Amino acid sequence: MAGNSILLAAVSILSVCQQSYFALHVGKARSKYKVTPPAVTGSLEFERIFRAQQNCVEFYPIFLITLWMAGWYFNQVFATCLGLVYIYARHLFFWGYSEAAKKSLQKVTKEIILLALLTVVSALGIANNFLDEYLDLKVAKKLKSSF
Repeated sequence: MAGNSILLAAVSILSVCQQSYFALHVGKARSKYKVTPPAVTGSLEFERIFRAQQNCVEFYPIFLITLWMAGWYFNQVFATCLGLVYIYARHLFFWGYSEAAKKSLQKVTKEIILLALLTVVSALGIANNFLDEYLDLKVAKKLKSSF
């Protein structure tokens, strides 16, 4: 199974590195703006960096679950491509929000669309596999043969 999921694993590790990178920047901001844990308020600059990282953390489980479900049940390459675009969009969001919260509103919309697309293809893949496995309906094969 692991060999069949190598692209998903690579994107997952890349996203872990990204989350660590964002957390590192929160730590640096704590030092720079003298905000000691467990405090999460301080200068506006610190709060933007902290909230940008927290927003990334809040969406992270959704991203990982839909990435893997889309890859396992729909198409690994397609899910991997969406995952890479999502990681890039997260990068743009983090730095945009860190600079000015209003700048990032358009960027978060793109990320939500990517997560929605991952969710839809996950659901389609799971539904197809369910229909194939339990009801012996080969929907995807019938659609492929139609085209």
